[in-house]
Amino acid sequence: MSKGCFITFEGIDGSGKSTQARLLAEALPGSILTREPGGSPGAEEIRRLLVEGDPDRWSAETEILLFTAARRDHLEKTILPALEARKTVISDRFADSTRVYQGATRGDLRDVVDSLHAQMIGREPDLTFIVDMDPDIALTRGLARQSGEDRFEDMGQGFQARLRQGFLDLAQEFPDRCHLIDGNRSIQAIAADILSVAQARI
Repeated sequence: MSKGCFITFEGIDGSGKSTQARLLAEALPGSILTREPGGSPGAEEIRRLLVEGDPDRWSAETEILLFTAARRDHLEKTILPALEARKTVISDRFADSTRVYQGATRGDLRDVVDSLHAQMIGREPDLTFIVDMDPDIALTRGLARQSGEDRFEDMGQGFQARLRQGFLDLAQEFPDRCHLIDGNRSIQAIAADILSVAQARI
């Protein structure tokens, strides 16, 4: 293997993807666990602008620009150096989230997202796990965390349902790298499935 493996986790808020990303990192010694928005000092500063505050704080277009700026810094400072060092990088969210959140559910902006991604990021994951679950359950979980980062959860159940469909569509669009995971099971059962797929790819 000349370079490392880049694995991402996607899904609606409260789906359990962050837990599964952490468990996979623990099961793969030497791997790097990171997240979006964030994952580098500059991107973490932008994260606060995106996930806190009023749901109407930013337009979808502004969000796309902010996410792309954060992702570029994350790529430069964290992801690419780790891959060059032949490490496995596991990221809680990446560009697929922007494709769904801003590109598909907050306006017909997918072309804008893809154009910016091609120009400024130019990198897709090697493997993506999409953790799928009932939006009502996921929303309840997400809001129960009371993390202070509830801006997208505060957009309501209808928004979460559109997000879920967006991620299901994405799994069909990129079948070679996307694996749909049933999140309506025990944490241990989900983690076992994910580890099996990841080990086969790595």
